[in-house]
Amino acid sequence: MVLTSATQELFECRADEDVTQNNPYKLLKKDDILHDMKARAAVSDFHPVKQTVLNYPGEELLLVFDRDFKYGQSFYLVLTEEAKQRILQPPVSTDEEEPEEESEQYVCRTPEPQQPWVSLGSELEIEEESVKDTRERLKYLVSRVRKKFGAPVNFTDRNALESKEGYIECTSYQDRNFRLIQMERNSATQAVLNLKSSATQTQRFVFTSFLLNIAIQQNKIMDVFFDDWQALSEGDIAFGGKADTYLKEYQSFTDLQFSKDKSISCIKWHPTISGVIAVSVTEKMSFEERINGSTKLLLNPPLILFWSFSDPINPQLRLECPDDVLSFDFCPSDPNIIIGGCMNGQIVLWDVTAHAQRLHGKRSGERRTTSAYPGSFVKDKENEIPVLLYCAVSSIENGHKAPVTDVQWLPENFEISITGVPVENQNQICVQVVTCAPDCCVMFWDIRAPRPAAHSQAERKQKMEEKQLENPRGIPNTFKYLDLSWKPLIKVYESVAVFVNETYKQYKSVKTTDRPEGKVEYALLRVPSEKQLKPLEDISTMFCVGTEDGELVYTSWKLGKDDDSGRLLSGKPSRCFIVHDSLVNTVKRSPFFKDIILTVGGWNFAVWKESVMNGPIILSPCSQKRCMVGCWSLSNPGMFFIGKEDGNIEVWDLLEKTHEPSHIQNISTASITCMKPWIISSKQHFLAVSDDFGTLHILQIPWTLRNPSSSESSVNKYFEKEVTRLMFFDKRKETMAKQKTATEAEEQKKKTVREKNFHQIDHSRKSKSLAEYESYLTLEKDILKEMGVSLQEEDKPSNEV
Repeated sequence: MVLTSATQELFECRADEDVTQNNPYKLLKKDDILHDMKARAAVSDFHPVKQTVLNYPGEELLLVFDRDFKYGQSFYLVLTEEAKQRILQPPVSTDEEEPEEESEQYVCRTPEPQQPWVSLGSELEIEEESVKDTRERLKYLVSRVRKKFGAPVNFTDRNALESKEGYIECTSYQDRNFRLIQMERNSATQAVLNLKSSATQTQRFVFTSFLLNIAIQQNKIMDVFFDDWQALSEGDIAFGGKADTYLKEYQSFTDLQFSKDKSISCIKWHPTISGVIAVSVTEKMSFEERINGSTKLLLNPPLILFWSFSDPINPQLRLECPDDVLSFDFCPSDPNIIIGGCMNGQIVLWDVTAHAQRLHGKRSGERRTTSAYPGSFVKDKENEIPVLLYCAVSSIENGHKAPVTDVQWLPENFEISITGVPVENQNQICVQVVTCAPDCCVMFWDIRAPRPAAHSQAERKQKMEEKQLENPRGIPNTFKYLDLSWKPLIKVYESVAVFVNETYKQYKSVKTTDRPEGKVEYALLRVPSEKQLKPLEDISTMFCVGTEDGELVYTSWKLGKDDDSGRLLSGKPSRCFIVHDSLVNTVKRSPFFKDIILTVGGWNFAVWKESVMNGPIILSPCSQKRCMVGCWSLSNPGMFFIGKEDGNIEVWDLLEKTHEPSHIQNISTASITCMKPWIISSKQHFLAVSDDFGTLHILQIPWTLRNPSSSESSVNKYFEKEVTRLMFFDKRKETMAKQKTATEAEEQKKKTVREKNFHQIDHSRKSKSLAEYESYLTLEKDILKEMGVSLQEEDKPSNEV
């Protein structure tokens, strides 16, 4: 059963307060349940079991708190009297068994020596090897102050993440200082000879040797310690069998006031609190509609909603935004710090430390008093959904000139300087953020305060007066020094419009030190000078960016100095490919292979290998419906999910099929907007899917899809095979291009020779014809002269006239 927080308080069965894991039982009166169903009708959480409750013979029903979700929800109701007695009074196992028949047992007795014992000096060796005390034993006295004798001890609940000492894990490790190798050891013992006489009849030793050789060969061929029965049982599950590939809907979240008729633009699971997920909702309006309805948007600001599995009806927390948020992310070092990118190009920061206990499922303050019957409700401010305002926002003139489509925290083991060079992070916490937008720009931001500059006495006095002012709206002062004055650290300009859903960076592991203890005071941190930081040469500055035109750009964020102007400018992209026919909405790295990248856009998707940027190693054919989003599986290295505009989800397994999806399932009638996988336990793998109606669907991944059908090595071999194929085709294209060029050159050479020969033949022909014509004229003149015929002026040949 799913019991809302209101029902839990009415029946005094609040999770982790009234009922715990050690005391999970609560007896509910049948009359109170019937009264609740009568008062709230179909809204009551007990309405689905109304008829069963009416037929229950007893006066009290047993409600059990299922903390581990053994039966799928946080509570389950016992519907029979026999089951209630069996749970409350479990049968006691009796160890008394019927005495077995007495049988003769062999009693081990020390053999009696046949001859008297004669000492040969061995007892002296034993005495020398025995351990004896060489000094008096140490004594310790533990005392306590007298005034603390009998003092009461008060235990309170505390979050383990608030301080370093809250959770300490003492794992075993091998200390080289105490790694001693025993080279020699002297030992002595005394025993008597134990004789045993036995006889048997055997065959020749050749047969025994033959069996021994077979056993040795079998041990080499197969693993004798492999459990075949356990391997067979892995293919069987309780529901549906091994062939079950259906994504079962575990829960769904929607709010009629905050998310109705809106679209969900981003999904993020809480990194430390299990069962808590945050979504950002946006208005489905065009640019003209936003201008006409600007007044309505100001009265109803955009929100980021926090949902919890324990309460599927009401959000746990609301974050107010200056504009629609298209992307946000939790800080890896401190999950209470959240960064977001708005549609107007601004960057926003929130601090939810004050509401961390509420997200954990705890309520501060005294217990609420209920009315006389469970059907009545009293308005309680404690149960109202809190609204938290942002504590810092960047200025519009220093931000992006287009909607911010992606925000990412840089890892805590390094940071970048104003020239884009990776340097060591002395704070060992995440302090820098990278953002991108379709304004041809990727920006890097630093949440630390800039280095203090010299201020006049009047300015310092004015700042002191501002600090003394009260905060009437309860906005945290964590990043007050950045509010409306926050500027990017560096800007990387590209020649194309940037539009990505998620940008990933490749970096190698760097040895880090311990983080600072306690809560981080961000106001005390300062941006250090570049001269004080050590550059890190083993960190790559290359990253991938998707564009609105369907291009994948592979470039570097490192800035170079222009020779003419002397300004720091970003270099040209290393690679640029056009494989998608529309904007790229997903750029994600594989969680198993850091050099494998998935891109989704338009009507197809592609898989890339960063070390081989000659083109995609896998390119899907164009589908009938547009691909809206994609994500990798967190448990299967060769599987990923594609969300379509018709509400379908395609499951692709590269080792099973590459020309079509392995499984297709419809989730909603609207377009899929976001997908985010998460692993809660080894048996609970979830996929969060949102649609264009503002509904968040939590799908449970079945065993067949979450269990890897092949190892990482098999998938890696498949990718290497595709890389070999791509390199082969590239070499074949180069070879064919060279052959074509050589053939064209040969044809051109032959054509030139033919033309030259033709001109030579034509010239010789003309010369020969002219010589023949001249000889003909000479012959004609001689014949006419012999005949005595004189040529008149008009009868002369044309060449003589």
